[in-house]
Amino acid sequence: MDDLSSDLSSIGSLSPPPSPLPQCYPSPASSQDISASSVSQSSTESTPDTVDVDGPPPAKKRKIAEPKPRTTEYLDLTSLTEEHFSSQKKQLDLLLKVLRKRRKIVVVAGAGISVSAGIPDFRSSTGLFSTLRSEHKLKASGKHLFDASVYRSDSSTSSFHDMVRSLSHLVRAAHPTVFHQLLATLAQEGRLMRLYTQNVDGIDTSLPPLATSVPLNIKGPWPRTVQLHGGLEKMVCSKCNHLSDFRASLFEGPEPPLCTVCEEMDSVRTNIAGKRSHGIGKLRPRIVLYNEHNPDEEAIGAVVSSDLRMRPDAIIVVGTSMKIPGVRRIVREMCGVVRGRRDGVAIWINQGPEPPGKDFEDCWDLIVKGNCDEVARQVHMRRWDDDAGSFTECTEWEVERAKQKVGEVKVVIQTPKKNHGFDKVKGVLTPIASPKFKPMTLNGLPESIPQARPKKKTKAKKLNPASKGASISDILKQHATNSKPRKNRKQSKPRPAPSAATALKINTAFKVTKPKPAQTSPTNVKTKVHNSWAAKDQAEPPPLSPLPMCPLSPQAARNNGPTHPPLLFPNLHKSQDVTSPVGTKVQGVCDRKRSGSAAGTISPTGRLPPSLALIMNE
Repeated sequence: MDDLSSDLSSIGSLSPPPSPLPQCYPSPASSQDISASSVSQSSTESTPDTVDVDGPPPAKKRKIAEPKPRTTEYLDLTSLTEEHFSSQKKQLDLLLKVLRKRRKIVVVAGAGISVSAGIPDFRSSTGLFSTLRSEHKLKASGKHLFDASVYRSDSSTSSFHDMVRSLSHLVRAAHPTVFHQLLATLAQEGRLMRLYTQNVDGIDTSLPPLATSVPLNIKGPWPRTVQLHGGLEKMVCSKCNHLSDFRASLFEGPEPPLCTVCEEMDSVRTNIAGKRSHGIGKLRPRIVLYNEHNPDEEAIGAVVSSDLRMRPDAIIVVGTSMKIPGVRRIVREMCGVVRGRRDGVAIWINQGPEPPGKDFEDCWDLIVKGNCDEVARQVHMRRWDDDAGSFTECTEWEVERAKQKVGEVKVVIQTPKKNHGFDKVKGVLTPIASPKFKPMTLNGLPESIPQARPKKKTKAKKLNPASKGASISDILKQHATNSKPRKNRKQSKPRPAPSAATALKINTAFKVTKPKPAQTSPTNVKTKVHNSWAAKDQAEPPPLSPLPMCPLSPQAARNNGPTHPPLLFPNLHKSQDVTSPVGTKVQGVCDRKRSGSAAGTISPTGRLPPSLALIMNE
């Protein structure tokens, strides 16, 4: 064991005794040091890296406030005493604040908003379901007349037509209620996002701010009012879906009226085209019955989805019993989105209790029991067609409350100030200075505008046809026109002969080619030219127009040749003597006996008629 022991075995294995506790306890460190030390200890335990204790303190965690618990308030408008209003001041203020201040309000309305206009509702004791049963002697409820099975028998169809016709007469005699005007005012101010109405009377859509479109478009933009169950203002064909205005006089008896559009198309098909008939459709009111497909179902779903994305800040459900499953779903989803907002308010307005069911438990912030028209009177907003929009309307309750806070309220009407500008002025007023215009010229234009100067007529320059490459036909035509005598034409003076300096000047316009070997030319042959004037036995030819200035040939200028103007085309008369009409002989310039080598020109070679050669060399 002694051999196997290591060097560390010599050190005592016993630990040193603990130090005695101090008599006095030290004061605790500051909160910053404690937090820093705690952070460092926790960080060292988790990660091996060291943390800077002297750095900034850690970020504070954001305190998330818990949502306030939602409670349902109740407001009773059936009793209109002052004591009652004072006890329900908080609920009334909430209702008025929503209708006056909120910017995105959704309203779901039922038949209860039209009762005061003379249109009965459906499920009350005086509603259509109870009255229609006694009028038409039905075995079941009057709800049977609003079912799609009314077209199965003639008796039910006849009762349905009678009900529709009488309801149409009631609608024509009805007028919008106070609550209808309130909805129109909200729509005109742009604070009504959407009105979902279940009414078929069309009183709400008769107001311009609440107008709708029939049929409803699947894609936006959509109207302010959406009819969930159609309306009596239109009738539709069951075959061609043609829409037309509703005519109550057509719906009499058990037989539905025929569609005029289908009759016209069928007559053309059978009588003119000679084809078989496809049948004629029948008209019916464009309202949605029970157990029937809604033609606007897809469009209504698109509108509801769009409104849910817009997140309305208030929803008001008024005048409905919420018995239709589709309407219950729309209201439930809207209430969920509205109450999801911190400031969202869901209001139920009806004379009866709130709708039962687990899906509507804890769904309302305010339940108002009373008539919807009383709500409109309490809000007391201006009508949508009232032009006096510069005044703020208030209720009597608000006036009394303002008197208690401020004291006596004084109404001060300021009259407009009178115009004392010209009443106290005596004499004739000095007129103002006339406007300054720019001076005009005789042509009617101001001097600043530069006038166009008339163009000067320039004389046409006579160009050398040989230097410009004129054709032989052009030269012949020019000579023919110049040779004709003209009346009252002054003969131009002949140009003077070129001076010695001009003759000695070298013209570089022509290109000098290499000299060609000399060719033997025959002796000059005298040729007699028979001109036109010789045939007419004239003594002398008519005076010719002077020739244009001809440049000297390079050969003549280089050899200091004669000063007379050279011929234009000297090679045309090579080794030929042409006899002029006067009798003199004209020798070719290119004659080798006279001018030696004439190979430094670009004149054309070849033989031409003597008359043409004479014309070219004049």
